[in-house]
Amino acid sequence: MSEFTGERVIPREVNDDLWAEHFARYAFARTFAPQKRALDIGCGAGYGVAELALAARQAVGIDLACEAIAYAQAHYRKSTNAAFIQASATALPFANESFDLITAFEVIEHLIDWRGLLEEAKRVLSATGLLLISTPNKHYYAESRAEHGPNPFHVHEFDFAEFQAALREFFPHTSVLLQNWSASIVFSPADHALASIDARVDAAPAEPRDAHFFLGMCSLQPRPEPGSFLYLPRAANVLREREHHIRLLQRDLEAMTAERNTLIDLHDQQTRELEERNHWALQLEHDWKATLDRVAQLQDELEAEQARGAEVAAAYAHKVADLEDENRQKTEWALETERHLSADLAVSRNELARAVRLLDAAEATVVERTLWAQRVQASLDTLEAQLRMIRQSRWVRLGRAVRLGPRVEG
Repeated sequence: MSEFTGERVIPREVNDDLWAEHFARYAFARTFAPQKRALDIGCGAGYGVAELALAARQAVGIDLACEAIAYAQAHYRKSTNAAFIQASATALPFANESFDLITAFEVIEHLIDWRGLLEEAKRVLSATGLLLISTPNKHYYAESRAEHGPNPFHVHEFDFAEFQAALREFFPHTSVLLQNWSASIVFSPADHALASIDARVDAAPAEPRDAHFFLGMCSLQPRPEPGSFLYLPRAANVLREREHHIRLLQRDLEAMTAERNTLIDLHDQQTRELEERNHWALQLEHDWKATLDRVAQLQDELEAEQARGAEVAAAYAHKVADLEDENRQKTEWALETERHLSADLAVSRNELARAVRLLDAAEATVVERTLWAQRVQASLDTLEAQLRMIRQSRWVRLGRAVRLGPRVEG
């Protein structure tokens, strides 16, 4: 059985006042049940069917919730004349005129098709039967639930005039009683159970708007005008029980207050931790931005260094090209000179001496050019060493890795 939600009373899981409020309706209905076929629509936990079965010839309870029927069958099937069936209040699985007494307490306000409930109740009620149907007073509930809002389980609530008109639409003979808590003083013997009671009820005007619940008595044929019914749960000191209940509530309130204070302390601690983490996050963001700025600065420095390296490499490349061109020109000149000397030597032996002298002069020139070529080679070696230094430079290697700067071939 599911826990109590305020819409289905579970025995021993609600306070005495709430239990009496619901059970009183079945105590009243039992006065009409002797030897009758009784049906309880929306039987819930089944305690009402058990009460009716004490007097009725047969008592049947129906409810749409399977867990309610399971609970009722497990706890109230001791009586052979009690039965429980899962069914809808707007589609009763019974033949016409199957019951002499029908109860439907706190059901109609839960139904969108509340007229379907009244139609089905009229169909299965015998010609001389009685329907007892209750619902909370719309005005009373609006005031009592002002702080919490409307009841989420109620689809349609009734005021007195609307409830009376709805019942009379289906049952021509309808009386609507007002159900209220009334304070009383009880004198009872101390040494035995309360067997009988004399009661004095001072007359007081009944105001439908102020009633807690409405209870309709509906029939298809005229019935005697109903009188008042007083239900006394037990002859006990209600004031003492309520004082005890108040003390229990106070202890619960103290426990809830302590828990609330603990939660507040925990909230304050979490707030402090959150502020510390926010401060840490802000510092981390500041450091991160500083790192980004430093990375950008290093990138700018790298680009400048690469640009300078490119300029130096271009200058060296231009110088090497000039030296290579000069060497080519001088080499071509030497070859041309050698050709001329060879031609002159073949022309005349007489020119041999002169040719020898010219050859010697040419040889001297070659020696000179060779020394010059050696100097050029030394310069080239120096330039190659400088180029190797450039290639091995950290900035040049970094530029190669990121594909920036000139490409220096080996």
